[in-house]
Amino acid sequence: MASQADATAAIPSNARSRQLRACLLCSIVQTPADFKRHGCPNCEEILQLKIHHERLLSCTSGQFDGIIAVIDPENSWVARWQRTSKYVRGMYAARVSGRIPDEIEEDINRRHMVYRPRDETGE
Repeated sequence: MASQADATAAIPSNARSRQLRACLLCSIVQTPADFKRHGCPNCEEILQLKIHHERLLSCTSGQFDGIIAVIDPENSWVARWQRTSKYVRGMYAARVSGRIPDEIEEDINRRHMVYRPRDETGE
């Protein structure tokens, strides 16, 4: 996962707000086109959305609650609370419905990382 506090994700315009999707790993909110073009700015190493466009629907969700603008991730208490303080500046969903595919979760486990669903189930 990325640790680029100086990097910034694309900020979606209002005209496309109905098409927005949130990453199931980090909860960043982008348009499908941005995920395809740039991948996930935090999770691209794992999800590889730029290479595997078919993962867009299984690794992101259009069902999410709330949007949080994170401008200074390292110093934001909200970013710490949302577990996004090591991610790029951008728009993040407060809660994202859905789970990543099993093969992605297995890859995360092989990397000795922990997957925490963004829907507050705590599983």
